[in-house]
Amino acid sequence: MKFLPIVVLALLVISCSENLIMTDHTIVKKDSVVTPIPEPEIPGYKVGDIAEDFKLKNVDGKMLGMADFPEAKGFVIIFTCNHCPFSIAYEDRIIELDKKYKAKGYPVIAINPNDPTVVPDDSFEEMVKRAKAKGFTFPYLFDEGQLVYPKYGATKTPHVYLVNKTEAGNKVAYIGAIDDSKEVDVISHRYLEDALEALLNGDAPSPDFTKAVGCGIKKK
Repeated sequence: MKFLPIVVLALLVISCSENLIMTDHTIVKKDSVVTPIPEPEIPGYKVGDIAEDFKLKNVDGKMLGMADFPEAKGFVIIFTCNHCPFSIAYEDRIIELDKKYKAKGYPVIAINPNDPTVVPDDSFEEMVKRAKAKGFTFPYLFDEGQLVYPKYGATKTPHVYLVNKTEAGNKVAYIGAIDDSKEVDVISHRYLEDALEALLNGDAPSPDFTKAVGCGIKKK
């Protein structure tokens, strides 16, 4: 009879275990509903959001933001930098886009989001030199303290946010890449230019989102 408590305990364990399962090292009842933990969303603006304005130092030493362009219909905001090979490859295309669409109401505003203590080539002084050497036709702003790019959700250089002026504010109309190739002679889709043409025609860009390809933004 001294073995009876052990037998009873074993039967209880077997009975209970029939209603239990192991999932991700956690025991739950078989009839329980296991709700998967959703993937965290990338912070920043989505298409349709209202983009907050900014005041950042331009390479001419002046503080500048979207409010300083009262006649603009919208803005081509491009997070870019000096050192990234992708950014360098797109410089001439960005200049051409600015020349073409600034006259139609959509000027380019370029912003360098990188921390110069991580990449000295992206310091403000080097930005001034680069803008002069390339003959940038657009503002080239320094995101000092890296306060602006996280609000937008930029992760690459270059990374585009096309915004359209509305009564509600500067509404994000397109996010992503300029086009589909780092090499200019093999471009198949000019995403940003197509999005700009759509806005000029009173239409919504399609696609309104593409994956930005480039160098990761450098921070401590």
